[in-house]
This record gives sequence, C-alpha cells and structure tokens, in this order.
Amino acid sequence: MEAYRNEITIGFVAVYMIFCVVVGLWAMRRTHNASDFFIAGRGLGPVVIALAVFSTTLSGFGFVGGPGLVYSSGMSSMWMVIVASFGYAMGFFLIAKRIRMIAGVRNCISLPDVVAARYDSNWVRGLTAVTILLGVMGYLATQILAMALVLQSVLNATEMFAGVSLVACVVVSLGVLIFYSITGGIVASVYTDLVQGAIMAIAGLLILFTASSLFDNGLQTATEIILSDDAEAAMPYGTLGVIAAIGWGFVFGIGLSGQPHLVTKMMMNRKISDNRLIFPMSMIGYVLAALLWFSVGISMRAAVVGGELMPLEASDAAAPVFLAIFANPLLAGVVFAALFAAIMSTSDAFLNIGTAAVIHDLPQALRGKSLDNELFWSRVGMLIITLVAAAFAMYSYYGNDRLVALLGAFGWGTFAAAIVPVLALGLNWKRASAKAAVVAIVSSLLINFGVEIFSVRLPFGISGPFIALTVSMTLFIIVSLLSRPRQLAPDIDRIMEL
Repeated sequence: MEAYRNEITIGFVAVYMIFCVVVGLWAMRRTHNASDFFIAGRGLGPVVIALAVFSTTLSGFGFVGGPGLVYSSGMSSMWMVIVASFGYAMGFFLIAKRIRMIAGVRNCISLPDVVAARYDSNWVRGLTAVTILLGVMGYLATQILAMALVLQSVLNATEMFAGVSLVACVVVSLGVLIFYSITGGIVASVYTDLVQGAIMAIAGLLILFTASSLFDNGLQTATEIILSDDAEAAMPYGTLGVIAAIGWGFVFGIGLSGQPHLVTKMMMNRKISDNRLIFPMSMIGYVLAALLWFSVGISMRAAVVGGELMPLEASDAAAPVFLAIFANPLLAGVVFAALFAAIMSTSDAFLNIGTAAVIHDLPQALRGKSLDNELFWSRVGMLIITLVAAAFAMYSYYGNDRLVALLGAFGWGTFAAAIVPVLALGLNWKRASAKAAVVAIVSSLLINFGVEIFSVRLPFGISGPFIALTVSMTLFIIVSLLSRPRQLAPDIDRIMEL
C-alpha cells in the first residue's frame, strides 16, 4: 500500500471533486429562488447546520495554518483553539435565536438584511455589505491560491502529473468550485460541509492517535523534547508571549460572533429550538477536528528538534509532510481530501456571502430595492467574483504579494471588529444606535486597513485586529449612550424582549 501512497491520495481528492459535481446537480433541483440560493430556504436540519458551522469555522486554516503555527511558535496559537470553543457558546447565546427570528419575520436572506432590519438603516446595511465584500475578496483569493497549491503538490508527487503548472491546477480547482457553487448555491455548500465536517472530526481523532504513536510515551515525550530545546515554546503562551497569545484568544473568541460565513448559517435552521442540538454538536465536532491542529504541530516540532527530520522549509508544510511520512496511506488520502474539501467549502461559503453583498445588499442600500431576476444575477455575480478573486490570487503569486496581503487584512479580525459590536451587542441592547454601528464599522476598517497599508508594527506582539476590535466596541458603546434613544419597530422590539 505504501508504494501507492500518491495514487491513493489523488484517488480520494478525485472522488471528492466528483462528489461536489454530483451535489451541485442535486442541489440545483432544490434551488428555485434567491432565498434557496443564499440561505437554503431556512429549512435545514440540526445535523446539517451543526457540521456546516464548525467546518466553516475551522476550514483549511485549521488543517494547514494551525499545525504550522504550533510548529513555528509553540503553544501561542492554542489560545485561538481554546477560546474559540467559548466563542461558540457566546455566539449561540447572543445571536442564534434573534438572528433566526428576525430572518423569519422580515424575510431576510443575508446578514446585512438582518442589521438593516435591526437598525432601520440602509447606511448600516451598505457598510456591512462593503465590509463583507472586502473581506471575501481577500479570503477567496488566498483560498483559491491555497487550493491550487495543494492540488499541485499532490499531482507533482506522481510520475504522470509531475511538472503540472499552477495555472492548470487553478483551472481544475475553479472548474469544480464554480460548477457546484453556481448550480447549487448554499444548499450545495452546506451538504458538502456535512461530509467535510464528518471527515474532519474523524480525521482529527485518528491523526491524534498517529501523532501519539511516534514517541514512546506519546505527546508527553514530544512536549518534553520541545521543553528541553526551548522551554518557552512548550509554555502556555508559546514563543510569542502572553500579550500576543491573549490578543489572539480575544479576537478568535469574541470575534467568532462576527464571522458572516458562520452567523449566516444560524439563519438557515428549520426551527429555532434546533439550536439546543446545533450548539453542542458543532462545538464537539470543532474540538475533535482541532485535535489535528496541536497534535501535528507538536509532533513535527519534536521530530525536527529531536533530529528525526530535517527542518521544514516553511512552517505551513508541517501537516503535508506529516501526512506524507508518518500517516497510513489511506488516512493520508482521507485527510488530504478533507483538506481540499475544507478549502473549497470555505471558498464556497465566502463566495455565497460576497455574492449576496453585491447582488442583493448593495442594490437594496443604494436603490431601495433588489435586482429583478435576482437568482440569475446571483449566479452571474458569483462567476465574476470568482474570476476576479482568481486573478488577484495569480497576480499575487507571480507579481506582487502585497495585493492579496492587503485584501487579506480584511480577514477574521476585520469581520470581528466590524460586525461583533453591530450584531452581538446590537441584538441584545435596545439602546444600540445606527450611528454607533456606522462608527464601529468605519473605525474598524480604517484601523485594520491602516495597519496593513503602512506595515505598522505594534509593541508586545499586539495585532491590528485586537486594537480594531477593542476600539470599535468601545466607540459603539459610547456613541450609543450619547445618541438619542430611538423607538424600535414593534416586531423588532418584541424580538429583543424575548
């Protein structure tokens, strides 16, 4: 079996791609209007939503970036994983019930629809849509590039496809992504998330066992090896220090409530009472999948420090190298397919909310009404956004990596800083005002964009998103308190009372 490791991996990836095409064709028959396309008609069951929520949260970053961070900086990034678990609880407690109720009462099909209903303001709708679009372009460009690079690395390991170009891999990857995204919309996305989430949870558990088997006493020995080489790396805050680690925890914990690709899924469940099942199921799935994050990172760092492996050329290679050397070929094939699935599914989720921002929300904010034949234009818009993001990705790779880096500044942290005050506080505080929402969004964009444009280096490892989130929440509260209280619409007021 070892002799066919590469062929097995390609086989699993090919099966997943075929699965995406089949799901797209099936979902197309269930997609009849814009509501179906963007929020699946608010008719999904708890298991589908739970797996979609946690797999969207972890995505390809957890499978590649997470182990890479542990390999390079020790336990610093574990604060993201640990605090994000509490973020699930906070997100469901503060948002899930009311966002679903507002979506049902006002027939909302996007997150900007919900905030427009809450604040009775097209300014808030428009700025939320702009924030989502900016963040999506950065995320989507990097996801497309990562998807192509993963596919290229898999294919180049074989004799038949050795030397395949990155452009060819982009074309193949985009072909599958565009087909199932445009045909099936969010229905296709959540059902591929269903399979992806199950694979990620199982793979995380199996990878933990594999990583533990590399050393006599499991990960305890790996930790002792790291401790003897660099004690700081094995400490709770890692090599980046306490302020940086807590800052990451703050942004990833509280910030989870501001991720539009996640909270939008809270609008899709069939019944509000399903949240009682969705929350624990999604958190358990997340914890299982996140086992891969620290087990691969720790074992790879220990293997390099212990002299069993040569140092990696790039920290993000930790997971691929681990799979290629230590994992059973079948397990490696499954995890590589899950990695590809995570990247593609995340791309589809961002593509969906970005298209909604362009086709549904911005026309509503600027014209006061949606486009005619919204489903048709949504599919056209999705195609255009994908191609533009792919062009950014290729230009970044071959020309100037600052472009995607600049757009990438509008990532998790900017979504958190712009949307958490508006949504998490706004849905739980009647005094929250539209003016405060505008100030919070604009300030968060200026800070995050400014830090990236001017390459600002903050002291003690403090991140730009941490500053942006702190400032936007503070300004939101202050401006709301200084604003004249405004009577809410009767239906929104009633929902806020519940």
